[in-house]
Amino acid sequence: MFELLSEKIGGVFRKLGSKGKISEKDVDEALRQVRLALLEADVNLKVVKEFTSKVRERALTAEVLESLTPAQHVVKIVNEELIAILGGKQSYLVPAGHPPSRVMLVGLQGSGKTTTAAKLALHLRRSGQTPLLVAADTRRPAAIEQLITLGKQLDIPVHSENPKMSPTKICTEAVKKSRNLAANWLVVDTQGRLHIDEAMMNEMVDVKKALQPSEILLVVDAMTGQEAVRVAEEFNAKVGLTGLILTKMDGDARGGAALSIKTVTGVPIKFIGIGEKTDALEPFHPDRLASRILGMGDMLSLVEKAEKVIDQEKAKELGKKIRTASFNLEDFLDQLQQVKKMGPIGQLVDMIPGLSSLGRRLPEGMDEKQVKRVEAIVYSMTLQERKHPEIIDGSRKRRIAQGSGTSPQDVNQLLNQFRQAQKLMKQLESGKARGLLSKLR
Repeated sequence: MFELLSEKIGGVFRKLGSKGKISEKDVDEALRQVRLALLEADVNLKVVKEFTSKVRERALTAEVLESLTPAQHVVKIVNEELIAILGGKQSYLVPAGHPPSRVMLVGLQGSGKTTTAAKLALHLRRSGQTPLLVAADTRRPAAIEQLITLGKQLDIPVHSENPKMSPTKICTEAVKKSRNLAANWLVVDTQGRLHIDEAMMNEMVDVKKALQPSEILLVVDAMTGQEAVRVAEEFNAKVGLTGLILTKMDGDARGGAALSIKTVTGVPIKFIGIGEKTDALEPFHPDRLASRILGMGDMLSLVEKAEKVIDQEKAKELGKKIRTASFNLEDFLDQLQQVKKMGPIGQLVDMIPGLSSLGRRLPEGMDEKQVKRVEAIVYSMTLQERKHPEIIDGSRKRRIAQGSGTSPQDVNQLLNQFRQAQKLMKQLESGKARGLLSKLR
């Protein structure tokens, strides 16, 4: 996400930060490089001009140029202006005055609308709501089957009818069903086409009249760049959007759509899709994304991911084991598996300040392969060996390697990593982090 833009902007500010004092010429040169980076990232030209103009106006003041850390001041200004063009504040879903609240998802075919409907329903359920999915895409029969399948996987009810029934009638029946199920949110997957045409827009307007949604969200592929912005403008003009969901953000190394779409259309981004899994939908935080673009990380999102997957009882047990120095290989494997649930290692590293460039250099799928190898090695050990790895000698290593389809060197490497983890745990318990561990007690 924003890989190319982040690298180039990071290089500009590292160069600016190497100067003790900066002049107007230095600021102009830095902004010229930023302008080029934004244009190469497929950001709308008007947005680029407005952004660099505001940054320049704020940066060329005596307060900035004569300060002891002028480069840091400029980075702060750039961060604030990035947040502004990304939307300023987080934009939330607005519930209806009387339940059920109705979310109408619109978009072109291929944007990920049907899977996004399921992801959004899962997000609502995890937020304490009771969603009902509505299969109203009768133009593509496979969409109905796909939504029913996703609903079964997630244990979320799906309302579907004969594809010959009109989408407006399906929505009317869905509202009745939601009351019987006590569902307080309807997530409606509507018809999409390969291109925008008058017939499609008329259908959207008819569904809107029948459904009376509190939210009309456009699902759009972020990787299409300025085409995504154009699609958003047209849908907004015809049906009146309340928000946007940008899909495939994890594959968008440039980021032009995200950085242009709010300023050009006036419609806020409410969610971003960051993967194919059903839990890979995140609320959109302009401040956090701006921070990641500038290589400052995103610790809040990292903490939120950890809170979702880490078992609190296991965390307390881990704290106890660390204090009593009984942290063993089974615990080591369990921690790796919990981290794996948080997402690809590259994405997690990208959220840690100062390590974003490291995350980009990690080979794709490396974390999956590594965890599987660790699992195979640990599962090839006896229970005694897992609890007391110090007894593993040369012959045991050869047996474990043979049983796990690895080499004795791989087993050695794992044992070294485990010992390093043990050492780190002891340091955490005895050092400044003791206050954090006390929360687990």
